[in-house]
Amino acid sequence: MKKFLSALMFVLGAMSLSNAVLAAPTAGQEFDAVTKTIPTDDPKKIEVMEIFWYGCSHCYQMEKPLHAWLKSMPADVSFKRMPGLPNASWAPMAQTYFAMESLGLVDKLHGKLFHAIHKQKSLNPTDKKAALNWLTNNSGLDRAKVEETFNSFTVSTNLKRAAQIFRSSGATGVPSLVIDGKYITSGTMAGGNVQALKVVDYIIQNIRSSKGEKPANK
Repeated sequence: MKKFLSALMFVLGAMSLSNAVLAAPTAGQEFDAVTKTIPTDDPKKIEVMEIFWYGCSHCYQMEKPLHAWLKSMPADVSFKRMPGLPNASWAPMAQTYFAMESLGLVDKLHGKLFHAIHKQKSLNPTDKKAALNWLTNNSGLDRAKVEETFNSFTVSTNLKRAAQIFRSSGATGVPSLVIDGKYITSGTMAGGNVQALKVVDYIIQNIRSSKGEKPANK
């Protein structure tokens, strides 16, 4: 009898686990519609956009699972980063990101900037002058070139766009993930960063299915 009960409990436990795995994310809970549709860069692809802030510890913790997710990203999906800009105190880091982007330094310095703030504790993410000094010291470029880019019209335009995207997304915090300019999820909504990426996969699959398409290999 004890063996039977043990076996039954094992089966029920397995069924419970299976149901948990198969349970679909719920709109209004694990994800939601954005406040206003955000145009994507390439309509032929399903765009995933991470809204983040360098000063956010949760965004720093998202880096590892996000990198793992990117390694298996299908060819019909594109990824982009977008600095969150809900208020002026976040502007120095958004400005730094867009300057790095213009200088072709994102791949080189993105992780290093997170590290400087959260591991080395050597940079105040709300200090514009400190941000410019950090970028100059780590870019390997002439200060005049870095400062010119940092204060350029292109970067200024991108800052305005970042603020607009944050409003349109309806994000209440970071990191948030916007899928195809229409849906948004986050670690807070999904119950963790890894779970948020699983919600992203679920939404991608449903968008693909609605188009009658199959996943493209990388």
